Amino acid sequence: QVQLVESGGGLVQAGGSLRLSCAASGTVSSVKTMRWYRQTPGKERELVASISSGDNTNYADSVQGRFTISRDNAKNTVYLQMNSLKPEDTAVYYCYAPIQVYGMSAPYSYWGQGTQVTVSS
Repeated sequence: QVQLVESGGGLVQAGGSLRLSCAASGTVSSVKTMRWYRQTPGKERELVASISSGDNTNYADSVQGRFTISRDNAKNTVYLQMNSLKPEDTAVYYCYAPIQVYGMSAPYSYWGQGTQVTVSS
């Protein structure tokens, strides 16, 4: 069974930092482009950042220059370093990735369970 497991959320004051992690576990052959999304109540899930298997990165305008996405392919893990946090960054953060599972003919997309990030003013 393959799953994405997130960690690292919490409560932080404005201007502070947090680092989120998301690890793929199970019979993983390879992990394609990994993404972080976030969602607040009543709003659609928003793409925050993505990183390809070749380390090409993209960021939402709202986090450019403050957040950094990275990955460790040996550990099938993606990270999101969040600096200079603002109250508007408060959300549940989800990781997402298409994963090639051993024995399967094509990648299948998985979501993490979500981790709460709360930034107080």
